Amino acid sequence: MTRKHTPDDPELAHRLSRRGMLGVAAGATAAALVGTAAAAGPASAASGSAEAEASGKGRGRPVLPPGRLGVQLYSLRDKVSTAGFAAVFAELERYGYDEVEFAGYTQGSAGPITLAQLKRLARDHGLHPIGSHVGYYDNGNPNAYTFAQNLTKVLDDAEALGLKHIGTAAGPFRYGATVDAWKRAAEDFNTYGEAARARGMKFYQHNHAEEFSFATDKPGVRLYDVLLAETDPDYVFLEMDIYWAYAAQFRFGKQVDGTPRPFDPLDYVLKRPHRYPLFHVKDGIRDDSARDGYRMVDVGDGDIDYKRFLSKVTARTHGGRRYHHWQAEHDNPAESYAFARKSSAHLHSLRERCGD
Repeated sequence: MTRKHTPDDPELAHRLSRRGMLGVAAGATAAALVGTAAAAGPASAASGSAEAEASGKGRGRPVLPPGRLGVQLYSLRDKVSTAGFAAVFAELERYGYDEVEFAGYTQGSAGPITLAQLKRLARDHGLHPIGSHVGYYDNGNPNAYTFAQNLTKVLDDAEALGLKHIGTAAGPFRYGATVDAWKRAAEDFNTYGEAARARGMKFYQHNHAEEFSFATDKPGVRLYDVLLAETDPDYVFLEMDIYWAYAAQFRFGKQVDGTPRPFDPLDYVLKRPHRYPLFHVKDGIRDDSARDGYRMVDVGDGDIDYKRFLSKVTARTHGGRRYHHWQAEHDNPAESYAFARKSSAHLHSLRERCGD
C-alpha cells in the first residue's frame, strides 16, 4: 500500500527536490521519498538502512516524515569550531538531513561569519534553519544576548536567518521553583511569544528533566503542568527533549513524600500535539543505577522506542506528518559525525505497517 504525499510547503518542496527524491509532484509517496534520501547518503548510512531492511524494519511506511529530520548543531560544536559551518553542513547534507537547529550562530566557528552567509550556506546544502536556542535571562549582565535583556536583537537575528521558531533551553526557574515563581516566568514567556508571533515566528521552550519536578511550596504540583497552564497556547510552544522527559519519568515519578506520580511523556504530546512543533531525538540505555535512569548514547543504540513515539505523534493530528520537526541530538557524542550519520540512518530505517 502506498500513501500519497503532496508537499504544500515551498521550502519543503525545495529541499525534497534538491535531494532528487522523485520530485514534489502529486502522487509521490512518502516511502519512496524517504527511501531515496537514505540511498543518497554515505555508504555507512546506506548499510544501516540495509541492515534494518534485513531485520524487518525496512518494510512498511516510514515513521519519519519526509523533509522533517534535523540536527541540533550543539551536537557538532567540535566540528563547527575546527572545520567551520560549511564543512559541517556538507556532511549533514550527505547524511540525509533536512534541517538544522542552532545553539548560537558562531559556536566558535573557524573564521568569522555573518547571518546572511550562514543562511546562504545552509540553503546551499539543502538545509533549512528551523530554530535556535537563546538564553532566557542573565541577572549579571544587562547587555546579555538573552530574551530578557535583548528581545528585539534576538528576534531581529532570528528573522534575518529566516527562522520559523526561536526558543530557549533554559528552565523557567528565573524566580524560583514555587507555583507563583513559575507563573511569573510564564508571563515572561507569553511576552516573548507574542513578540515572536508578530514577526511570524513561534517562541518555544526546550525542557530538561527538572521541569517535571514538583513545586517547593506545593509538593503535589508538577512544575511542567504550571508552565502548560499559565502560558498562552497561541504564543508559547514546547520543544520536548524526549530523552530528558524519560529521565524525568524516572526521577520524578514520585513526589518527595513517596506518593507515586507516574507519567508518560508521550501523553503530554498526544493531549496537545500542536503545542509541540519541535522535538529533540536523543537516546539512552536504561540504567537504574544512574541518576537519570539512562546513559546517553547515539540515536538507535538505546532503549527509547522511537518507532512508537514518532508513529503515535504523527498519527495523532491531521496533517501532523508535516507539522512536527525532529532534531537528532547527543550532548557529548564520542564522535559527532558518526553520531549524526548513525542517527539519520536509524530514523530513516524505522517502518510501520500501514494498518498500525
